[in-house]
Amino acid sequence: MGLHLTPIDVVEDISQEDFRDKYLKPRKPVVIRNMAKNWPAYQKWTLEYMKEVVGDVEVPLYDSSKADPSAPINSAAAKMKFGDYVDLIQREPTDLRIFLFDPIKSAPKLLEDYLAPKELMGGFLDKYPNMFFGGKGSETFLHYDIDMAHIFHTHFNGRKHILLFDYKWKERLYRIPYATYALEDYNISDPDFEKFPALEGVEGVECFLEHGDTLFMPTGWWHWMKYLDGSFSISLRAWDKSFAVKAHSLWNLTVQRNFDNFMKARFKKRYMDWKEKIAVERAEYALRKGLPR
Repeated sequence: MGLHLTPIDVVEDISQEDFRDKYLKPRKPVVIRNMAKNWPAYQKWTLEYMKEVVGDVEVPLYDSSKADPSAPINSAAAKMKFGDYVDLIQREPTDLRIFLFDPIKSAPKLLEDYLAPKELMGGFLDKYPNMFFGGKGSETFLHYDIDMAHIFHTHFNGRKHILLFDYKWKERLYRIPYATYALEDYNISDPDFEKFPALEGVEGVECFLEHGDTLFMPTGWWHWMKYLDGSFSISLRAWDKSFAVKAHSLWNLTVQRNFDNFMKARFKKRYMDWKEKIAVERAEYALRKGLPR
């Protein structure tokens, strides 16, 4: 039985009306092939170009090791000069990734190379959007974005494999309490259903991005990503109009995050063990009850 994965909808182009009715309102993911082809970035943004314009800024690097129970979320595993990191991911597979890094702050000319898709929707947030870099084989753990924004995620210079899950599946995905990520003891791309039975029958969407493809990822969608080549992406974020979603975002960013960091600092492994135990209990309860319905 396993996971129920369906291929993502793919369109070459889309009108504002179709985008709103088919994807924004129902909060359904879609890949838009041609959106970024009008950007200067489509031709210009290679790894060599990024290395040239960003230079030797020191950047935090992350790997796939399990989170340190005592460390705040998003604590870096290592640091490296950006140019050296680009050389690394062009040369060989590596588990190391860059995320939540703003190369545009170091190279403001990159602002001229992309356009927020305001013809599709409003509410775009970032003057300096986040960029993400990964070596071949590196993976981003299963999570949803803490600010609950809609994401337009455009990929460059290679391929990326993505699995997406509606927010309603959060308990069955073994969500860690007071966090936005899942239990890190399973691989969602090849789960052990005997050890993690709540994953059986979970419904998701499978997506493969190539150079210039844009994934629209609606608010709250869980995502796991694997770099199939050394490559990179840019995420443009936009607010959902819903007051409830904005309130959820504010809660995540303030109360939940601060409480979680306080508890980690004070109780360390004991607190993390408790959170993992609760994640398993809630997943098994949701499975017994046939949730979500």
